[in-house]
Amino acid sequence: MRAWLVSMALLLTGCATTSVPDPVQAALDKAGLPADSLGYVLQPLDGSRPPLARRADDPMATGSTMKLVTAVVALDKLGINHRGRTELLAAAPPVDGVIDGPLIVRGGADPDLDWASLWWLLRQLRESGVREIRGGLVVDRSLFNPGRFDIGLPPFDDAPEQPYNVIPDALHFNGSLLSLEFASTADAVTARALPALPGLQVDTSALTMIDSRCQDWNDKLAPSRVEPTADGLRVQLLGSFPRGCKLRGDMNVLDRQWLTARAVRLLWQELGGTLGAGDVESTAPAGAVVLASHRGRPLAEVLRSVMKSSDNALTRLVYLQLGARAARPGEPTRDAAERVVRDWFAARGLDARGLVLDNGSGLSRSERIPPALLAALLRAAHAGAQQPELLGTLPLAGVDGTLTRRLKDGPATGKARLKTGTLRDAVGLAGFVPDASGKPWVFVALINHPEAAVKGRPVLDALVNWVAGQR
Repeated sequence: MRAWLVSMALLLTGCATTSVPDPVQAALDKAGLPADSLGYVLQPLDGSRPPLARRADDPMATGSTMKLVTAVVALDKLGINHRGRTELLAAAPPVDGVIDGPLIVRGGADPDLDWASLWWLLRQLRESGVREIRGGLVVDRSLFNPGRFDIGLPPFDDAPEQPYNVIPDALHFNGSLLSLEFASTADAVTARALPALPGLQVDTSALTMIDSRCQDWNDKLAPSRVEPTADGLRVQLLGSFPRGCKLRGDMNVLDRQWLTARAVRLLWQELGGTLGAGDVESTAPAGAVVLASHRGRPLAEVLRSVMKSSDNALTRLVYLQLGARAARPGEPTRDAAERVVRDWFAARGLDARGLVLDNGSGLSRSERIPPALLAALLRAAHAGAQQPELLGTLPLAGVDGTLTRRLKDGPATGKARLKTGTLRDAVGLAGFVPDASGKPWVFVALINHPEAAVKGRPVLDALVNWVAGQR
């Protein structure tokens, strides 16, 4: 433990500065990136070599590499078995199959509330004998403060329809996404919602056809136009679409309250029930009775898919759960989440003044962390009780997740476990890389430069392979 603390002090004081390894400098030169765009901290976890570091104490943009902070703190503070929950409630118990008031759907940060789960919730209610709901629908998103972070917030970028841009709330139904099935010919494309939603029209007449790969179908879409109609909504898709494709995809184009209300009504009607008029967002009254519930997967399982696919919305949902667990009366949930994270660092004697938090996912122009602090977090996590769970969440070099197509042929392939990160001006890799003798190193490397997303990945990969080749 004493050796660990000494190593940590070295990292945090930034006194171990080195020149860039030759193969990494060659990669920088080839990419046309300056050496001072690169920051890193590298060291065997056993402290057998001094830390190698550049820009160790400079707060740097991370992209999704910031998800490590949320994941590590959540595993420690929420626990591997923490689960989100969705509940159906009523102000009073049903009488003779009738709820004499509204049905309340209360969100509890359930990461797995999809169409099938909502159907099962309503099926439970129907099989309990309820057939009539007289008071309409209430959607309770009050677990977080405010209940809707997405309202009034400008889009992160010029592609708000992309799933990564979803800003979650406590009722994360279907990821707030509209699922569509597309079919295109050489001249036109059709699209239909899955499942079909009454009152929803999907207009593809303005889409132009292009020659492109089917898997890149959403690259050339423009922000959609959504307009009310007499009985619902019309979504006009804009931009371009590849010829000759049949595929399914998800888009962030519908108001989530409209989507949730239509889904509940559709499924309840198909189950043979009736639901009165009126759909509102409000809070369940004190003493409301739970009639059915659905629990999401345990946190350790959620983080495995979240980290490997770099799911921004679900990471934000986990970050908000940290805040919801600790929030004081009236405290905004994001403020409480940041307090929890900073307290976690402080409890380990780590100076987090260089840390800038926003939403915990790295999908932010403001989030920053010094490489030394991220390395300290990884060291603490590797020494902690949740080490196996954390390692299982990280993409494996050249094998899965966001590293499936990277580091496929080198000494790190199938061995290094690293979280990726990408913004237009920042790329990162952080995690654990075993060297040639099998000894694990803590690895943090970040590039901040206007062309980082275009040119930076080969530099980071060269540094990974350099560490993997050390003896």
